[in-house]
Amino acid sequence: MQVYLPLNSADTYDQSKAFAHAVAGLMEQQMPDLVVSDMKKELRKGKVLIDWSQNDYFKTTVCVYSLRARQTPTVSTPVTWDEVTAPKKSGSPDTVRFSHSQALARVTEHGDLFAPVLVRQQTLPKLK
Repeated sequence: MQVYLPLNSADTYDQSKAFAHAVAGLMEQQMPDLVVSDMKKELRKGKVLIDWSQNDYFKTTVCVYSLRARQTPTVSTPVTWDEVTAPKKSGSPDTVRFSHSQALARVTEHGDLFAPVLVRQQTLPKLK
């Protein structure tokens, strides 16, 4: 799962990367049994990796509404926070896997859930 935050007040990737690194470190410090910010596979088992390093112009993170290159492609689709918790309740990750037709139907039903990220203006806090 990718979490996008509108970091549009950053002038450079250096600023947004430093902010993302600080947030990842804080999350790891506060929830060491759940969160890791180091990419090493042996540290990640059973934890959520907060990959702060994606904040760079040369990274190739797939954007929203992109088809994943799989035999049966699914779509990188924005979800609501309620939908994020649905797989735990249902026991099935399929509740947040969407085909191209499902993704189009979701946009028709809910609108573009990613749109607020593109227009919201935020100011990054100063790092100490």
